[in-house]
Amino acid sequence: MQLALTRGRKNGFSLVELVIVVVILGIIGAIAIPRMSRGAAGASDSGLVADLAVLRNAVELYAAEHNGAYPTVADFVDQLTTYSDAAGDTNASKTSVYIFGPYLTSIPALKVGTEAGGNTVAAAAGTGVAWIYDATNGTISANAASPYDTY
Repeated sequence: MQLALTRGRKNGFSLVELVIVVVILGIIGAIAIPRMSRGAAGASDSGLVADLAVLRNAVELYAAEHNGAYPTVADFVDQLTTYSDAAGDTNASKTSVYIFGPYLTSIPALKVGTEAGGNTVAAAAGTGVAWIYDATNGTISANAASPYDTY
C-alpha cells in the first residue's frame, strides 16, 4: 500500500491578487472622480450663463417697451415680474394702463458662489445679495468671485 501525500488546494484569493485589484480600483478612482466633479462645476457655470442671459433679455425687453429706461434697482423685481405702465409703475394685474410685462415669472436663484440659492438684487455686492444690477446701463452680474463676470 502506498501513501499518497496530496495537498488540498484552498479556494479564495491570494494576497497578491487582492492588492492588484485594490490598485486597479484606486487608479480608476483617481481618473474618474476629478472628471465627475468638473462636470458638476461645468453645469453650474452653464446654469449661471443661462440665468444671466434670461435676466439680461428681460431687462432689454423692459427698456425697449419703456422708451429706453431700464428698471430701477429699488423696483427691479416688481418691474420685471408684474405688469407696468409706460412710466414704470407696477400693478399685479393687467389693465388698460398697465399693459407691459411681466418679463419674468420670478428672479432666478444664483447657482454659484457664497450667495448661491439667493435671488435678491441690489446695486452693490454684499451679504445676502445674489445679483448686482446697474440701472444706468442695464448690466447685471452675479455676486460671485471670478470667473463669473458681467454679462
